[in-house]
Amino acid sequence: MLKKYIWVFFISMVPLIELRGAIPYAVLFQLPLLPSYIVAIIGNMLPVPIIFLFARKVLEWGADKPIIGKFFTFCLEKGKKGGEKLKAKAGRGLFFALFLFVGIPVPGTGAWTGTLAASLLDMDFKSSILAVMCGVVLAGIIMGVASSGLFGALSLAF
Repeated sequence: MLKKYIWVFFISMVPLIELRGAIPYAVLFQLPLLPSYIVAIIGNMLPVPIIFLFARKVLEWGADKPIIGKFFTFCLEKGKKGGEKLKAKAGRGLFFALFLFVGIPVPGTGAWTGTLAASLLDMDFKSSILAVMCGVVLAGIIMGVASSGLFGALSLAF
């Protein structure tokens, strides 16, 4: 069972998959939801401060390198585009917008992208980390409810 929790932890750290994939994995393998939820949140939040503090610098450094330049430029442009869109919609409510951006579980709007966007928008470290964490908690609740309902219905059907 510990092995499955370790998988939940590492799945939740993977960009684009994050907690949105870790919680359905836990539900699918019939792990208790609350401990799985806590492990997934910790795994999803662990890279967030590192992303906020260093990702922008690394991406800017690598944008002009021969092999990695295109990918790094793509990441910078995606982050800036997402950040500007978020800023345009939010205005002064940027904290709440970042919270919803991370909290509504659709592809490409997780903690990694939200943190990168906050970094590129020069948001305050504490408020952006708090907004991302609240968003991760909300996304976890949504995914837990959705996964339990979906897999519960499938198990009854088959």
